[in-house]
Amino acid sequence: MLIKKLAIIFFIVSLVACGDNPGKNSLNTRPGPNEMADLNKYLVQKDRERIKNFIERKSLQMNESPTGLWYQIKKEGTGNVFNYNDKVVFDYECSLLDGTRCYSSKDLGPKEVILGKSEMESGLNEGLRLLKPGAEAILIIPPYLAYGLIGDRKMIPSRAVIVYNVNILRLK
Repeated sequence: MLIKKLAIIFFIVSLVACGDNPGKNSLNTRPGPNEMADLNKYLVQKDRERIKNFIERKSLQMNESPTGLWYQIKKEGTGNVFNYNDKVVFDYECSLLDGTRCYSSKDLGPKEVILGKSEMESGLNEGLRLLKPGAEAILIIPPYLAYGLIGDRKMIPSRAVIVYNVNILRLK
């Protein structure tokens, strides 16, 4: 008899706890600003964990910028670091954390960009400004500094962390 009463109480509590709020259709509700901010913080933290695991697996010695760009300057280069409006020519290989190669100057030729003006990932723009002519570096760019929620609709999927190996050829 006690088990039967407990089962009935459990059933009633379950119905009340899982029931819809009258007047609200749960399928049509949208998260509020606080919920979106919490979700963004969660995704940024998960991306950071994925990047840190990658760095650890590859035994890399990386630095993190205040924006969340990770970089390792493998060869320093000479001269001054690049500034906005500088036209930079570089070889590169762009891949995902799992090693899938997306784009490469071996296939597409060296990339030429004007810093701060060319359409490119903001993380790549930031990373190039850390370098000098002749430098070589690894840049790990989280989704919010790269292609975000959409990807590039070609080779880079949604929410992808991008790994760039860059070799600065010249300042033009």
